[in-house]
Amino acid sequence: MTRIDFYVLASTLVDYRLLLVCRLAEKAVGQGRRVFLHADDEGLLRTLDDRLWDFRANSFVAHRWLAADAMPDGADSDPVQLSSGAPAPDRDLLINLATEVPPFFSRFERTLEIVDESEAVREAGRARYRYYRHRGYPLKHHAVPAPTLRG
Repeated sequence: MTRIDFYVLASTLVDYRLLLVCRLAEKAVGQGRRVFLHADDEGLLRTLDDRLWDFRANSFVAHRWLAADAMPDGADSDPVQLSSGAPAPDRDLLINLATEVPPFFSRFERTLEIVDESEAVREAGRARYRYYRHRGYPLKHHAVPAPTLRG
């Protein structure tokens, strides 16, 4: 059963939320995970695409953008994929930035839900939390102080 981790960030700034995503993706890749970053906002994904290149001064997270209508085949050598569409079958960690629960979340070993204190993000996060809890998924909560914008 998929384990769901909620990372609740003590900030309303989108930059802080994206920095947290970059750090979580970097850590996961360091652990050999195959990461899928999902969002329903293409603009947010494009910003995240840029941030993965420069969030840390001396490194970057190798990644690939997939069009929403792409048919991923799992032959991608990049450890991180970004898309508003479906993931490749070889992915084992989902980082969700979408408003809704992705229909494919249960095929992952873990799903990370990234929530901040902005009203819309917080309320959508609460709805997703209720969804998972109602269906009996194991939930874990991580309170995260606002990071510095430097990597």
